[in-house]
Amino acid sequence: MQLVVGRIGRPHGVRGEVTVEVRTDEPSLRFAAGATLDSARGPLTVEGHRWNKGVLLVRFEGVLSREAAEELRDTLLVIDSEDLPPSDDPDEFHDHQLIGLAVVTVEGEPVGEVTDVLHHGQDLLVVGRAGEDDALIPFVKALVPEVDVAGGKLVVDPPEGLLS
Repeated sequence: MQLVVGRIGRPHGVRGEVTVEVRTDEPSLRFAAGATLDSARGPLTVEGHRWNKGVLLVRFEGVLSREAAEELRDTLLVIDSEDLPPSDDPDEFHDHQLIGLAVVTVEGEPVGEVTDVLHHGQDLLVVGRAGEDDALIPFVKALVPEVDVAGGKLVVDPPEGLLS
């Protein structure tokens, strides 16, 4: 599975540098010199990066002009999820590990399947339900007491009204 770690924005300057909208918790690792990122335009190798007023600026090998940088605008930068090391924290999960898990209540009643994870201040699981609107479940231990990635399921303990 491909994971988006950034999106190339506008060119910065005249020597091929671009702004990058960061979509990773580890920008210094993902955009380190020598790192290769996949994209719809083929692999791009990072020559260097720096921060300017809170914006990540990246130089890619072979992108030497503003015009070449402009051609990369809106390109998504991705990595393979298989390349991610497992987390040391047993309660930390990558989105791709959660998407596709079956969701059941603590009583064992099927609820649906995780179709997305939203990060809007609080992490929310989007649970697709047959014949019903999607449910949004805050991804906190009190409401999601068990995540069994290997077993393909996630157990929820929703308060009254959360799933109705």
